[in-house]
Amino acid sequence: MKYLTIPGVDKPLSRLILGTSGLSRDKQTAFALLDAFVELGGNTLDTAHLYNQGKSEQMIGDWLQARRNREAIVIMDKGGHHFVSEDGRHDPSSSRVNPKDITQDLLESLERLQVNYIDLYVLHRDDLAVPVDLLMDMLEEHIRAGRVKRAGVSNWSCERIEAANRYADQKGYHRLVVNSPSFSLARNNEPRWPGTVYLDQEYKRWHQRTQMPVLSWASQASGFFTGRFTPGNKPNPDIARVYYNDDNWERYRRASAAAERLGAFYTANHVALAYVLNQPFPTCAIIGPQTVEELRDCFLAMNLDISAEELQWINLESESWRAP
Repeated sequence: MKYLTIPGVDKPLSRLILGTSGLSRDKQTAFALLDAFVELGGNTLDTAHLYNQGKSEQMIGDWLQARRNREAIVIMDKGGHHFVSEDGRHDPSSSRVNPKDITQDLLESLERLQVNYIDLYVLHRDDLAVPVDLLMDMLEEHIRAGRVKRAGVSNWSCERIEAANRYADQKGYHRLVVNSPSFSLARNNEPRWPGTVYLDQEYKRWHQRTQMPVLSWASQASGFFTGRFTPGNKPNPDIARVYYNDDNWERYRRASAAAERLGAFYTANHVALAYVLNQPFPTCAIIGPQTVEELRDCFLAMNLDISAEELQWINLESESWRAP
């Protein structure tokens, strides 16, 4: 496993982060997945106040208590998401990006996780009507109180991040240290959910210039590169809406060709994950396996040695590439 150091966070983050939005509510299954992740060298968990109506955080808390390994684990938690009904319907008009609601989320998350601090606390959504100074005042209060080691954002624009960090510098506060957008080899036709943000070419250039770490969600494009999908087959309307386009099918074709060259154990999905992990700025990839077998398969991508030139070809940034 490779790791990434974040200033202010006591432990380095594993470059693969285990996402827990789909963590099983069955304790035996969930514990087996979490145990296997640690055995493979992973140490960073991505969760949120929203996930599974709090059940994901509660399961992680039970596991931490059972394994007595809190100090070995990096917890990235999120709060400040708008309301989502149990059937998955989003209500972006119900903005909860404000100090009161985010603080309530944070305190409830600490209780569910059965911990007294969170390593990385990330604002799950943004609301342009809320001044960044109010949010940074709140985050600084929690950092100074020891509830949070460092803070970041998810689904924010780079302009809002810059404004927040300018204010932090003026006040002598801790800056936002990570960004968690959607980022994968596939390019989005549109956001997957209301209020979500993905890295386009301009945003990638901003990260290359600033070197702010990206902890990407949907790093495998929600399974687009697994081979389960074809242009004429749309088993998941959301995946088709977000990822089906001619350029992405060509990316899939080139990723498959690269995988074939690399060896029998590799697939386009491994190449797609390696793309996220090999950028000219620091990255970690949040993965969402449902089984231990799927988890172990993700870790194969850590072994891939793909040149920057080949990655550019896979991403359609060049039309020619020749294997060494």
